[in-house]
Parts: sequence; C-alpha cells; structure tokens
Amino acid sequence: MVQLGVQLGVIYLKEVEIDVKLLIDGKEVPLNPYVQKVFGAVIKGMISTLKGVDENWNHAELVLDR
Repeated sequence: MVQLGVQLGVIYLKEVEIDVKLLIDGKEVPLNPYVQKVFGAVIKGMISTLKGVDENWNHAELVLDR
C-alpha cells in the first residue's frame, strides 16, 4: 500500500504492506508489485472516504458482477 503525505510542500510516499489479489471468474490473475500498489492505494483511498468504516479495517472485499 502506498500512503501519500506532504512535508514542506514535497510529496513523499510511505510504503505500507497490503496484499492485493484479483480473481476473474474464480481464477487468480497475476499482478506485479507496481499494479498491486496502485490497486491497493486506489481502493484504500476510496474506502477511507466512506462514512461508517473503521479506519483500522483489516480486510475488504469488492465484488463486481456483470
């Protein structure tokens, strides 16, 4: 996971470990470390804006059906 912060007008990245898995129709799609970081950061950022979600959550699932 990547957290963004600002210090003296400079943006820095702080690494936070997060496990990201992508399953399509039950099959795991391999993700390189960069893609895992991007997915993790985007999804964590969206979750953090939701009201009523504990900021110390440990597990999240997102299910998309079409």
